[in-house]
Amino acid sequence: MDQSPVQTTTSPLKKRLTAIVWLVIFGTLFLMGRVEADETRSPNVLMICIDDLNDWVGFLGGHPQALTPNMDALARRGVNFTNAHCVVPVCSPSRISVISGTAPTTHGSYELGPKFEELPALRRTPTMHRYFKDHGYVTITGGKVLHHNFGGRLAQDIDRNLGRTRSPRPKMQLNRPADWSAAWDWGAFPQADESMADFQLSQEVARTLKRPMDQPFFMSVGFFRPHVPLYVPPKWFELYPPSELKLTTPASDDLDHLPPNFLNINQYAVAPTHQQVIQNHKQQGLTQAYLASISFVDHCVGVVLDALEKGPHRDNTILLLWSDHGFHLGEKHHWAKRTLWEESTRVPLLFSGPGITAGQVCHEPVSLLDLFPSLVELCHLPTNERNEGVSLGPQLRRAETPRDRPAISSSYAGNHAVRSRDWRLIVYDDGQKELYHHKVDPQEHHNLADHPEHLETQRKLMRWLPKDAAPEFKRKSERPYRSRVNSNTPPPK
Repeated sequence: MDQSPVQTTTSPLKKRLTAIVWLVIFGTLFLMGRVEADETRSPNVLMICIDDLNDWVGFLGGHPQALTPNMDALARRGVNFTNAHCVVPVCSPSRISVISGTAPTTHGSYELGPKFEELPALRRTPTMHRYFKDHGYVTITGGKVLHHNFGGRLAQDIDRNLGRTRSPRPKMQLNRPADWSAAWDWGAFPQADESMADFQLSQEVARTLKRPMDQPFFMSVGFFRPHVPLYVPPKWFELYPPSELKLTTPASDDLDHLPPNFLNINQYAVAPTHQQVIQNHKQQGLTQAYLASISFVDHCVGVVLDALEKGPHRDNTILLLWSDHGFHLGEKHHWAKRTLWEESTRVPLLFSGPGITAGQVCHEPVSLLDLFPSLVELCHLPTNERNEGVSLGPQLRRAETPRDRPAISSSYAGNHAVRSRDWRLIVYDDGQKELYHHKVDPQEHHNLADHPEHLETQRKLMRWLPKDAAPEFKRKSERPYRSRVNSNTPPPK
């Protein structure tokens, strides 16, 4: 019998099933390739720096009425460093220290004056941006990051500049007394957020974060509020009814006890004295304006965070937020910055993103000098030998990890503070000392430096004082020494 080959046919259903199987296989292989590519790509960095922001934020509890929901949410998603401190409590040298990773005792800038690129000690020191650019990152910046911007040779460190503009100001003073500096005015102005430079910057940053990028990016964003003058739209003032505000009630006038070499704080700064604030009945208004400015900048931070969350870089971006220094609003009878007390040196510091354990609070002492080496470690870059800080990597993985090294702050040449987990030691150039035990005296009312039972604590802290500190480098001051009042010339921005 002739045997014919069996004729087989494939049904349309079976063909479709086979196609689906192959699509699943190819799709899985494609996604595996994408995942592998994402895992091998360096993480992005988004760094937000805020001007003159002290601990009046919800996640630090510096003022019980402060409304900062966006920063508070970020604190819950990452690590909140509650004992972080600036290197210098004034804008220019603080930012130079952070962006260079070196202390003023090395680079010689302790006050307003020299630019980063003018300091001889930093001639071969890369900025954060240059270091990341040299290791394959595209660098983006906007707003106030360095006090003097990225000029001169530093201009090449930036691939894309999002700009730095100034918010509008009223044509006439709103609330300050006539004999106060024009920088120390405040009020509900302008009418809408859209007119504010910080809000415009947040929108530009949001647009940038929503775009795919072929390279990992290092982006720095600098918001100006709550720096004086404290002008923000009316809706932010309305959050804080004046009659309900809790005001600072300082227990003593510690400025009277500062040594003469430190008293140029009364000549150089343009802030009013505490006596002038009280005599003019302005404490309530300034407190309201500062809180309103904080809530406004928190909103700007929220715009950026929302864009990151909804964009393509959400899962591969390290985010950190910090302020350049703290700010007094009457504590110890002082306004503004430049002291070596807690309210002037303590700053918000938050980290979140890949490689960081979420939902942690760290109480160990931290310096802003630690930011540069921390980012280098998190991004798996070669160690930068010029960095003088210590990476926060151990605390970013486990917040309870102890740190032996305290935070060191310097204000004017020759004056230094050492902040450990529980103590603050201040040593002035003339040898005077202040010692505060933060476990029992968080407001630093009781100087224990002359108490014999604390001499051993002093000795342990003093070994951390800078040795062979660089003298101050100053070609020409940005503003001459002058009275804190009776000047209508605002400081440079």
